Amino acid sequence: MSFWENFFGSVALITTIIGITPQIYKAFKTKSTQDISMVMLFNCFVCALSWLVHGILTKSVFVVWSNAASLIIAVISILQKRYYDRAKKICNN
Repeated sequence: MSFWENFFGSVALITTIIGITPQIYKAFKTKSTQDISMVMLFNCFVCALSWLVHGILTKSVFVVWSNAASLIIAVISILQKRYYDRAKKICNN
């Protein structure tokens, strides 16, 4: 791999992880996800899954790793959304 492929692959991996990780932290601290759209989270999941499969098929290491990270982050976000929204409904009843 060339320097530029490694450089931009690394940038993609780092920014992917940085992109939504603060939202996971904020949701954990506030125990609230009501301002987050489940449609957006599901879209992130499908996008990451599609790119992951593409990366596997094309044998692109950085595409695989950055989208594996995105997929994990999307799953955590979806689980947080389901848990905190359900907890809020129970508390309001």
